Amino acid sequence: MQKKIIALAIAAAVSAPAFADSNVTIYGVANVSYDMTQSGAVANGFSNNKVSSNTSRIGFKGNEDLGDGMSAVWQIESLIQIDGQTAAGNTLANRNTFAGLSSASAGTVLMGRHDTPYNISNRKYDMFADGLADNRSIMGGGTSAAASFNGRQPNVIAYISPAMSGFTGAIAYVAGAEGQTLSTQTKGSAWSMAALYGNGPISANFGYEVHTAGSAPGTLGLGAGLKETAWTISGGYKVAEFEINGIYEKTDDNFAVGANALGHRAYYLSGKYNFGSNAVKLAYANAGANAAANTDADQITVGFDHSLSKRTTVYALYTQLSNGAAGAYALSGNGTGAPAAAVSGVGGKPSAFSFGMKHTF
Repeated sequence: MQKKIIALAIAAAVSAPAFADSNVTIYGVANVSYDMTQSGAVANGFSNNKVSSNTSRIGFKGNEDLGDGMSAVWQIESLIQIDGQTAAGNTLANRNTFAGLSSASAGTVLMGRHDTPYNISNRKYDMFADGLADNRSIMGGGTSAAASFNGRQPNVIAYISPAMSGFTGAIAYVAGAEGQTLSTQTKGSAWSMAALYGNGPISANFGYEVHTAGSAPGTLGLGAGLKETAWTISGGYKVAEFEINGIYEKTDDNFAVGANALGHRAYYLSGKYNFGSNAVKLAYANAGANAAANTDADQITVGFDHSLSKRTTVYALYTQLSNGAAGAYALSGNGTGAPAAAVSGVGGKPSAFSFGMKHTF
C-alpha cells in the first residue's frame, strides 16, 4: 500500500493485537554516503567531497487503546547528523511529529508537523529519495522556484480516511502561524489533499495543494492576495523483478501582478530491475521553462544497489542536472538534510558520484 501515508501505517499498527496496550516503538534510518560533487558552473566552478547523512533519522511512536475501536496515536521523529555536522533545523522533533486519534472505521485525525498529502502522493515514486539524487532538485518547485510543494509543514491538522477497496483520501490544513495580526492584515494558510489508490502491483495517486499568502508577518506572510497552486498525478507498477514509476505535476502562481511567473510543468520517470541481491536503477526528471525563456532543466541518474540483508544496503550512483541557459536549478540538500550540495548558478550543469550504506531499524 501507500508508503508514508500520514496514518495508514499507524492505522495498521493499532489494529494488530500486539499493540492492544499503550507502547513505544523506536525506529530509524542510518543512511551515510561519501559524495563527490562538481558544481558545473559556467564560470568559476568548484568541486566538493563530503560525507552526507542523507536525512538519517530516529523516531519514537506509540498508541493507546481507548476502547470501542478508538486509539490515541503519537510520533516524535528527528533528523540526525551521522557525519557530525550541524545543519539548519537540526533540532528535536523537526520531522513528522504529531498526536491524534485513530479509528479503523472512521479514519485518523492528527495535529502537528507532517508531510502534506500532496507530498505523500508522489514521494514514494522517487527511486533515489533521501540522497544526493533526490528528485526534489526538479520536482515540487525544485530549487529554481519559490514554491515548495513536496515538503513537510508545521501547524498541520489532517484527516485520513480508512482504506476502502484500495482507495484512501487525505486532506490537511496548514495554519500560517503568524504573530500578532492587526485588523488590517490578512493571514496566510495552505490546503493540501490527495486521493490514493493501491491494489496489488498497481498504484496511482492524485494530489492538489494551494498556498495563500497573507500580509501578516509569519511563515506564509508574503503579501495579501498572492497564491501558488500545484496538482500532481503519479503511478507505479511493482513486482518482484522490476518496478516502473511516473510523476507529472503543474504549478501556477500570481506573484507578478497576476502573471504566472514561476508556473511550469515537470515530470519524472524511473525504473528498477532486481536480480538476486542486486538492483540497477535509472531515473529522468524534466522541468519546463516558466514565464522566462530558457529556464528549463533536466536531471538523469543511474544507480546500483546491493542488499547485504533485509535492512542493510550498499549503493552507488551518478547524477547530472543540466540547466537551460537561464535555468538555476541545483543538486539540492532536500535529500541530504543539509544546505545545497552543489549550487551551480545560472546555466550550470552540476553532477555527482555518491557511494553509501543504508540501514533501517
